[in-house]
Amino acid sequence: MIVDFIRPHIVGMPPYQPILPFEVLSAELGIPVEKLVKLDANENPYGPLPEVREGLAALNDLHIYPDPESRRIRELLAEYHGISEESIVIGAGADELIDLIMRLVLAPGERLINCPHTFGMYAFDGALNQAEVINVPRQADFSLDIAGIEKAVMKYKPKLLFLANPNNPDGGLIPTDQIKALLKLPLLFVLDEAYVNFSSEESRWINEVQSYPNLVVLRTFSKWAGLAGLRIGYGVFPLAFVPMLMKAKQPYNVSVAAREAACISIQNVEKLNRNTALILDERERLFSALASIPWLEPYPSQANFILCRVVGRQAAEVKEQLRAQGILIRHFNKPGLSDHIRISVGRPEDTTKIMTALENME
Repeated sequence: MIVDFIRPHIVGMPPYQPILPFEVLSAELGIPVEKLVKLDANENPYGPLPEVREGLAALNDLHIYPDPESRRIRELLAEYHGISEESIVIGAGADELIDLIMRLVLAPGERLINCPHTFGMYAFDGALNQAEVINVPRQADFSLDIAGIEKAVMKYKPKLLFLANPNNPDGGLIPTDQIKALLKLPLLFVLDEAYVNFSSEESRWINEVQSYPNLVVLRTFSKWAGLAGLRIGYGVFPLAFVPMLMKAKQPYNVSVAAREAACISIQNVEKLNRNTALILDERERLFSALASIPWLEPYPSQANFILCRVVGRQAAEVKEQLRAQGILIRHFNKPGLSDHIRISVGRPEDTTKIMTALENME
């Protein structure tokens, strides 16, 4: 059998559950794509800037392999953040960098710390790389169990700690004093700032990497710049780490189109920030509206989504009732989250549609 040729640990792995594509959902529901309200994957509802669309349409080097070192985008990011170009590595989304870090650091059987509930790719990539994933669950309010992490470090001697800041799915931030305490631990601390552009300036650690020999910060263009479909992200690493990553990554990992879109986005940051401001305003409106529903308890969020606890009814049923109307949200069918739904922040008209549906729900 063909399975006999597959590595046993992969055969036994549960698959990652991605969001279904627009076209598939449209066919399943019998609703045209343009009528769907997509609030299930934390995408930017405004999409890429018009300048990005124009730049992609004008590309004339699609037949040429991209720069394997992504020099132009690294140069622009270094200037934007005020950091060393040599500390930046570009990936096909931050997801690729998460996997690359594990491949570089973890031998089979070595350990990493994961703090669920959080982004599922940390545990998924850990399993894929045959690491032992040590779970230190969060508190009921999604805050970190710092004492539990410290005990796990002493007991299991892990090499890696992955934390999202803000965290997904709740949108909460890690207090500064907790991050400083975790940086004292004898492991590589990867801080995933995928949603940090929707939070306060003081919560951002990208400019602190060179001050800490064990800190890595990841970013993505998916949410902030509306480039989720092009797959481009980046990480800032201790300088000694970068040559090893460049050796381990695929040589042409970032496409010409993704590179161009990212470069144009960074050159038009003020316009991106205007879209971010629209999302932040809509987040406040959505939070207030959700809080007015008697059977919903929304969590304050510093990201572009809001997690809600569903009280007195089935969260999965709420999702299905909305889905039948072409309104797509996220439900997590796992212990500790099964009574929650997560709603991405959309445009004002999206908020109006989902709130009308929720208010009229029997």
